[in-house]
Amino acid sequence: MSTPCHIIVEGNPALIYASRNGTPAKVLPILNRFLGTFWQERDISGEVNDTPECLVAQIVVRFGFEICEDDYSNLRVGMHYYPDVDYLYFVGNDRHVRVWVPESSYRANPSLGLQACRELVADVC
Repeated sequence: MSTPCHIIVEGNPALIYASRNGTPAKVLPILNRFLGTFWQERDISGEVNDTPECLVAQIVVRFGFEICEDDYSNLRVGMHYYPDVDYLYFVGNDRHVRVWVPESSYRANPSLGLQACRELVADVC
C-alpha cells in the first residue's frame, strides 16, 4: 500500500508530495523529531527571516532522506494538490502539526486544498 501524502508549511505556497509511506504512524514520529530540531536551531540562531522557505527546503532534504528510504523518485515539490493523497500534514506557524484527511470534494477537485478536508483528531494518530 503506497499511502501518498502532502506536507504543507504555513506561509509557503509550495506543496511537498510523497507518493508512499504517508501514514501518520510513519510520518508523525519522523516529522515531529525533525521539527523539534528545526525549531531549536532557529531559536538558538535567533533567525526568523524566511522561516517558511527554510522549513520547506529542510523538510525536503532532511525529512525526505528518512521518509524516502533511498528512493527519492516518490518525493516532489510543486504548486498543485494531488488527488490521490490519503493525508495532508499542515505545519503551522504555531509549530504544531495538524493532520487532515481528504473528503470526496477534495478527490473531485483537489485544488480546494484543506477546505475540502477534515481534521484528524490528534489522539487518533
